[in-house]
Amino acid sequence: MHPPLPTQSDLRVYPGTSYPLGANWDGMGVNFALFSESAVAVELCLFDSVEATEESQRILLPEYSDHVWHGYFPDLRPGQLYGYRVHGPWEPEKGHRFNSNKLLVDPYAKSIVRREVWDDALFGYAMPSTEIKPESATLPAKAFTPKPHPTIDLDLVMDTRDSAPFAPLCAVVDDAFVWGNDKAPKTPWHKTIIYEAHVKGLTMRHPQVNEGIRGTYAALGSQPIIQHLLDLGVTAVELLPVHQHIDDHFLVEKGLKNYWGYNTLSYFAPDIRYASHSKSPEDVIREFKSMVRSLHAAGLEVILDVVYNHTCEGNHLGPTLMFKGIDNPSYYKQVEGAPRFYMDYTGCGNTLNVSHPRVLQLIMDSLRYWVLEMHVDGFRFDLAASLGRDGHHVDKLGSFFDIIHQDPVLCQVKLIAEPWDLGEGGYQVGNFPELWTEWNGKYRDSIRRFWKSDSGTLSEMATRLAGSSDLYYEKDPHASINFITSHDGYTLHDLVSYNEKHNEANGEHNMDGDNHNNSWNCGVEGPTDDPKIRELRYRQKRNMMATLILSLGVPMLVAGDEFSRTQQGNNNAYCQDNDISWVHWERDEQAEAFYQFVKQLIQIRKDNPVFQRRKFFIGQTSKVTNQKDIIWYSAKGFEMTEEDWLESELLWIGALLNGAAINEMDERGNQIQGDTMVLLLNASYKPVAFHLPKLKAGDVWELVMDTADELPENTAPRYSGDALYKLHGRSVTLLRLRR
Repeated sequence: MHPPLPTQSDLRVYPGTSYPLGANWDGMGVNFALFSESAVAVELCLFDSVEATEESQRILLPEYSDHVWHGYFPDLRPGQLYGYRVHGPWEPEKGHRFNSNKLLVDPYAKSIVRREVWDDALFGYAMPSTEIKPESATLPAKAFTPKPHPTIDLDLVMDTRDSAPFAPLCAVVDDAFVWGNDKAPKTPWHKTIIYEAHVKGLTMRHPQVNEGIRGTYAALGSQPIIQHLLDLGVTAVELLPVHQHIDDHFLVEKGLKNYWGYNTLSYFAPDIRYASHSKSPEDVIREFKSMVRSLHAAGLEVILDVVYNHTCEGNHLGPTLMFKGIDNPSYYKQVEGAPRFYMDYTGCGNTLNVSHPRVLQLIMDSLRYWVLEMHVDGFRFDLAASLGRDGHHVDKLGSFFDIIHQDPVLCQVKLIAEPWDLGEGGYQVGNFPELWTEWNGKYRDSIRRFWKSDSGTLSEMATRLAGSSDLYYEKDPHASINFITSHDGYTLHDLVSYNEKHNEANGEHNMDGDNHNNSWNCGVEGPTDDPKIRELRYRQKRNMMATLILSLGVPMLVAGDEFSRTQQGNNNAYCQDNDISWVHWERDEQAEAFYQFVKQLIQIRKDNPVFQRRKFFIGQTSKVTNQKDIIWYSAKGFEMTEEDWLESELLWIGALLNGAAINEMDERGNQIQGDTMVLLLNASYKPVAFHLPKLKAGDVWELVMDTADELPENTAPRYSGDALYKLHGRSVTLLRLRR
């Protein structure tokens, strides 16, 4: 049964325009525009307060053009709370799930002022007395013939309860903000160092951040946090999702939250969870903008992790909060021949239908909004392979990528792909088109396996260290975002402390999370007071961090790894909004020494052009410099042969990086030259006597770093050419040519 349609309102309403979509204040009134190709009517529902359980007025949008319902209201102002009720057929078996009993979020809402309160009324179908979790009936991302099932078929019966008391509320906003002289840092890719962080997790326990703003945008933009980022030496902050998201029903039932935020409700609204205060709908937006402005003033870029592959509405048993009730067939990929069900390439129940022009428009409008209005500097696209699925297969020449390339705004910002999804053919590392960089999952796995001393790993490790030219030969080294850890998986400390995941706190009997981690606990599972094991773990962390920072490509660190943060072995802490996930700023002597080591490494990278090359190593004698830019050495001091590379048990190698053979120019046309470096790596437990490369008379090799030893405070040891250097087991050494 549908609620009755309104017959009149005391508000003036004019036809308005079909563009722009959303609720837009022009200084004199508000234009509302909502796309729905299959609806028969759309009601604008106005609310007087966030506590209201029903609307004060319901007004039919008077016009329908270009599949957009619209109306202009000269009497409405910023701050007005609203939602939509959309009328149309309830025909789940044909893919239509219109239910005007459900209050819906505007897909273009720039502010969400009230979060969801879980209740059965939020579901479009009649929930059973024994509730079925939406996630329990996810169907595979491939064609199938559905069979009748007494549980799954429950979604065919429409629920008539009003969801207004429990649904999120949108608000009209005034976008005005004084940016002053804000300027995007525009750090070149080859000089970029990314720091992946969670707004709340990074700031919640910082002792110097005002307690009243911890966990917020204001905290992230505060002086103590910015000073730490500058001291560390990173150039960009990559934030886990800040789009408004919901906490999954099954998590709320267990007393948990969707901490990471990969469960998007609104692609325009910054999440109110991270606002220090919210007296008006604009407060959250202004606080976010102020944060960006402060980070920019310090020369730091802001990159957002965005989730355009799926939404929080789940599969056919999920709630009806927005797209399902607005135009289900347009917004979601449905199973061919069985449109009641969703194609699930994401593991989250649904996949956005990027093939539809209006869905593609929504994504592009959202991206441009965050660049032009919120001044962010780039995006990391979660499960980005799904965005290339115009049909079933991933197409790197798909419409999404074409439009990004042609867009004069978006083609100028940083674009990072998580180059996989969970569907068939979804692993696309190395296959994204020009302008795109990628999270290099092969780099992560290769470096982990090498330092775990797995046999047969030397050759691939060397390829990853040198920029992964096998994957990105048609691009440049910066196409590879190098990482060893990320938010998804172990922290660096846990990577060397646990052989097995320990996700019991997630309430899924340790069944969630990846079982294949390429980790090694150094002899004891979890915490230990054994000094030898603790030192070995710190050495392994130094080894991996040195490899990461000194590799060609763009390094990405995870917040807290510089302090040896632990998640107690949890490799899937997506639902842990607590001390498990938050960064602990207190640290003991070993952790402080490691932090200073990471700072030193980053400074070494910044000071030496050989680690910031814009082009791949050639490995052959250059016609310009008449020198090789890189030479791989065996422990005997000779250049590696094919037989050496094929030696499966070989776990040590040296690389000479020639600073005089970079063959690149800086921005002003000056030839780039830097120090010549030798990098030695040994993943074996046993030490190796390494013959250093020969030198001209008078030249020496100066020790810059050895992960197995602390350097003298005043003088660095020097070695002649062809000298034997004792390369400790499980260590990295860096030496510089001195003349």
